[in-house]
Amino acid sequence: MTTSFAPLTVAIRDLTAHPANVRSNSSETYDPENIAHLKASIAVLGLLQPLLVQKIDGKYAVLAGGRRHAALKELVADKAAKGFTAKTKVDCRLVPEECDVTTALSLAENITQAPMNAIDEFEAFARMMEVDGQTPETIAKTFDATVAAVKGRLRYGLIHPDIRAAARGKVITLDTMKAFAEHPSQEAQREVYEALTKDGGYLQAYTVRQALKSRGVQVSDDIGAFVRADYEARGGTVAADLLEEHSVLEDAALVETILLEKLGAAAEEARTRLGFAWADAMVRYDYATMADYGRVYPSPIEPDEAAQKRIDEITAELEKLQLEMEDEGLEDGAYNALYERVDALEDEARDLQEAYSAEDLARAGVIASWSNGQITLHVGLVRPEDTVKEKGAPSSSTNTTGEEAPDAGEITYPASLAEDLKTERAMALGAAMALHPEATLDLTLFKLVSDVLASGMSVTQAIKVEARKEYRSHAKMDEIDETSLEQVAAAHDALDLSWLDDARAPADQFAAFRALEAGEKAKLVAFATASTTQSCFARDPRRDSLMHDFEIEIMPDVRAHWTPNAALFNRFKKAWLLKILGEDLGLAQEAVTLASSSKKEIVAFCDKLFAEPFATLTDAQRAAVAAWCPPMMQTAGVAFDEAEPAAETPEPDGDIAQAA
Repeated sequence: MTTSFAPLTVAIRDLTAHPANVRSNSSETYDPENIAHLKASIAVLGLLQPLLVQKIDGKYAVLAGGRRHAALKELVADKAAKGFTAKTKVDCRLVPEECDVTTALSLAENITQAPMNAIDEFEAFARMMEVDGQTPETIAKTFDATVAAVKGRLRYGLIHPDIRAAARGKVITLDTMKAFAEHPSQEAQREVYEALTKDGGYLQAYTVRQALKSRGVQVSDDIGAFVRADYEARGGTVAADLLEEHSVLEDAALVETILLEKLGAAAEEARTRLGFAWADAMVRYDYATMADYGRVYPSPIEPDEAAQKRIDEITAELEKLQLEMEDEGLEDGAYNALYERVDALEDEARDLQEAYSAEDLARAGVIASWSNGQITLHVGLVRPEDTVKEKGAPSSSTNTTGEEAPDAGEITYPASLAEDLKTERAMALGAAMALHPEATLDLTLFKLVSDVLASGMSVTQAIKVEARKEYRSHAKMDEIDETSLEQVAAAHDALDLSWLDDARAPADQFAAFRALEAGEKAKLVAFATASTTQSCFARDPRRDSLMHDFEIEIMPDVRAHWTPNAALFNRFKKAWLLKILGEDLGLAQEAVTLASSSKKEIVAFCDKLFAEPFATLTDAQRAAVAAWCPPMMQTAGVAFDEAEPAAETPEPDGDIAQAA
């Protein structure tokens, strides 16, 4: 049947609901909150599509276009809306009164409209800005959306055209395409895309984000915010994003240079003030390597007359402050100010009654590092070569082992390698957590409620349940084993992200999230928690028994998520590789044979051995190869003292509790 519907204009006051409208019984459809976007669009652009109406009892009943009708009525009622009154006429199409397929027409109008392709929508937003000269603010007003939501969609529409084309052609997923928006530079996006697809590999959103991190530091990152002023003053380039927090400081080397300069200046200032012999700086304080350092502490001294007078004054003021702090009516701000004053006075009194010896000052120093968004000073450190002046006669105030320096063949793991192994273990642990959603959900919820309800310190500092991903740096991110990356990517692909829509208000996203099945929520929480795992070695059961036991449960064998490869072996000395082959893997004959080979040949042998254990291996050798990893990376069956030497008890303002 072919039917033509005559065009006409009808005053808004003459429109009414049609009983055959298939949406007529869905009251929430016409709720003002649900038509706010449509109302805003009509207010700016007018009615773009005519209403389908049929005359009933002198009124024009809206058969199709009920939401548009509701939005028009809202505009009439809104005194701030200009150009819309009850007499305003709108375009309609008239269905004959004798038509007997009104319900079919209404249903067809509603279900035959194909939903807009997401990429089309992103690109349309981008064209509105680039071609039509619109701003995020004017676009937001048109669609009654937040400016942040509009900018989010614009960012996706401005991704490099080749990448958008790949998503449109189903070569990559929409989620993977969105990951490229992490960096605002289309050139950087294209280079990463080409690098990751050059061998025909399957692209994952996770690997895209990791690769883009190496292209700079976001200004919202604590380091980015700390160095930004100096970075721009030195002419460092900033890739500007529509959302300021996603703008990127593109010269990562300059960022690190400035950070180390600032850390070095802080260390030198502390060295001068305290009288130490040396100062140094490192971006991340490496507790594994620094365990080889000694440490000196100030000893009690007898204060002179002036110092004693000041101590007495401090004691009297502390007693007064203590009484003030006991006032139950004290506001939080005032209480915190008093608390800070007490801390400062106690520190001053301690400094007047303690001092480092001249001998300790002559060999100890200060290291400044970046931790928890600020500079942290580690004072009184003694380098290994200065720890023991003569055999058997260490300083009484120094924390030492008294052991002789290791021989050239002993594996000592330099700071850079230890730091990267921590990163790899954290990634493996994150993969294990993502693959055990129920257990990780329990851990996350337990930490949340325990931190709030339990007395005392946090149950564990090993995970950051702070809705923020842990930044993971690595010297050779492109060369590490990809097992954990692939496992995490697969876990991400299995997540139900239907609730996560930038165009939705947070309350709407939350409602959709709550409607998910419990198992889907567990996967989401587990994945989010897994993303917060910090760089770490095997956990000390004495310091963090919770995470020690949890890691054994979900990751009894790190090798299920990580395999040693050439990138690792290249960073070992030749003597270490032969030691591992002969002593750890039981391949003594092979070690002897390879002793005369180049390191490159030994690395290639080890890489092949671990990639696919040789058929000639004995069962014992095969088991050793399947289980081997640097001892501090393994979770179960390794004593903590073997895995990572315990550092000394931290000072109250230290950050050892935050280190994994």
